[in-house]
Amino acid sequence: MVLNRLDDMKAEDTLTIDLRDKSSIGDYMVISSGRSQRHVGSVADRVVEDLHKAGIAAHVEGVPHCDWVLIDAIDVIVHVFRPEVRTFYNLEKMWSASRPARRAS
Repeated sequence: MVLNRLDDMKAEDTLTIDLRDKSSIGDYMVISSGRSQRHVGSVADRVVEDLHKAGIAAHVEGVPHCDWVLIDAIDVIVHVFRPEVRTFYNLEKMWSASRPARRAS
């Protein structure tokens, strides 16, 4: 559901990282980029809306600035970044060290 919404909203460079053997914070981490603060906010809003419709309560951080929005949906953690912020924090490198990340198609 999350990946479909990110795709529908034209989020860019979406990556899914399997956390099951790495951490107890969740099963998957999804990292994606928006083209601007407005796009990041819109993408995050729609993901949260879909989660709520599915009965999943999500905790959201990073609004209203929308440089980086974190959506904690318990088993899935979604990060939506502006490209410059994503490059700066480089979460892919930190969380993909031992297991290759999978690009969404």
